[in-house]
Amino acid sequence: MTATTAPQSAGPETAPPATAARQRWMSVLARAAAEDIVRHLADLPPLPAHRRLRGPETGLVMVRGRAGGDGAPFNLGEMTVTRCSVRMEDGTIGHAHAAGRDQAQAEIAAVLDALMQQDAWRPRLEALVIAPLEAAQAERRAATARRAAATKVEFFTMTQMR
Repeated sequence: MTATTAPQSAGPETAPPATAARQRWMSVLARAAAEDIVRHLADLPPLPAHRRLRGPETGLVMVRGRAGGDGAPFNLGEMTVTRCSVRMEDGTIGHAHAAGRDQAQAEIAAVLDALMQQDAWRPRLEALVIAPLEAAQAERRAATARRAAATKVEFFTMTQMR
């Protein structure tokens, strides 16, 4: 009997362009709060009707880590995640997973995932929702990095001072 392994999913750097684009907007939506998403939707016409296929439902997922970043994987612990899947009137299906228990975030993210797959909605949603959310998230990451850099100690410099 031959052992087989499941295929590894391609990362964003090796994914086809359409897949990489979807991974990008789903990542932005997963990190955005529901109220931030809704605030950016205010300038758009009402979203089309959708039907829930699954959820929103909350559960646990196992978070894995690697010792040293490249060592053997180990189970770090569990994390609460809410997921949702929706179908739009035209049949387009959207999915979302979001950390935590915010069911509104998961549902609106799933709706936007479905709409971002449609050529009629993608440019407006990209400009009015995805790009501003992504910019705000990048600024928060940069601010966190600046605060961390302010506490950095150069040990090489300290040894030269002796």
